[in-house]
Amino acid sequence: MTDDRQPPFDEVLAPADDRHAHGADGAAMPADRPEDAAAGLDGEPGDGAARVAQERDAYRDQLLRARAELDNFRQWMERERLQMATRATEDAVRDFLPIVDDLERALASDPGDAGGSFHQGVQMIYLQMLEMLRRRGVEPIDSIGLDFDPNIHEAVAYEPAEGRREGEIIGELRRGYRIGDRLVRPAMVRVAQGLHS
Repeated sequence: MTDDRQPPFDEVLAPADDRHAHGADGAAMPADRPEDAAAGLDGEPGDGAARVAQERDAYRDQLLRARAELDNFRQWMERERLQMATRATEDAVRDFLPIVDDLERALASDPGDAGGSFHQGVQMIYLQMLEMLRRRGVEPIDSIGLDFDPNIHEAVAYEPAEGRREGEIIGELRRGYRIGDRLVRPAMVRVAQGLHS
């Protein structure tokens, strides 16, 4: 037995809004169209959809800007990290360079003992130091025979030198070093002075 007072099964399952949104012939009422529903919010046709589209575009713009700022921040942090590492390497290299200078002077002071064990030991230490500097990207600056460059050379003496051109480096008192394009220490050099008759 069925109760005649119960609504049909399909009508019970349908959402309340759907039950009243259709006309007598089952055709969709105007509120079923999204643009009409959005228009019903403010009363202006299409105004709600335009507002939602504007908000969506604003959020998308904010997202793109935030992504760009994050990418810029990451790049800035990477540059800062590399610069800090380079500065730390430069500072450490500056501390080691006087030791390298002393080893060079020790090797040059007694060339007659070149075959002795002491001389060979000092030479091994010197070569290890040079290898350690090379691994850190440190390169010596060539000077002798080149023209004086105030960017990488420090002139400590100008001397008349026959057969040498004006400004040519004729001696190196202390070797200069660089890491890539960055100068760690300028070379101390003697520069040829032109002979005037």
